[in-house]
Amino acid sequence: MRETILERCEAKGLRMTGQRRVIAQVLEAADDHPNVEELHARAAAIDPRISLATVYRTVKLFDSAGILDRIDFGDGRARYEDAERAHHDHLIDVTTGQVIEFVDPEIEALQERIARRLGYRLMGHRLELFGVPLKRGDGG
Repeated sequence: MRETILERCEAKGLRMTGQRRVIAQVLEAADDHPNVEELHARAAAIDPRISLATVYRTVKLFDSAGILDRIDFGDGRARYEDAERAHHDHLIDVTTGQVIEFVDPEIEALQERIARRLGYRLMGHRLELFGVPLKRGDGG
């Protein structure tokens, strides 16, 4: 079973204050890709003393420690997810901001073939697709 965000923070020797523990708990519970303001709102609902600045500092610390991945969905706000979640790619609806997570074996194989053809062994990748819903008659 994979370690929790809190366990990975402790394993890396990060000093875990009560507020950092709450932020780690909120991140662990997130099934979306929250930005700092959303994280702050969720954390402050648990501990009203948590400031926005504390959330900013904490996600920066967790990101630099490799515990979180920072993601840019093109809306001007950094979003975060657990760096150890199972691999997936993202399709972002640019009209609504909805994020759809998916895994496609053909895309995974294609990326591996491209890396090999260029003389590389793929160590990881991130794929974000941006689109709008097809209207009836557009092939959808």
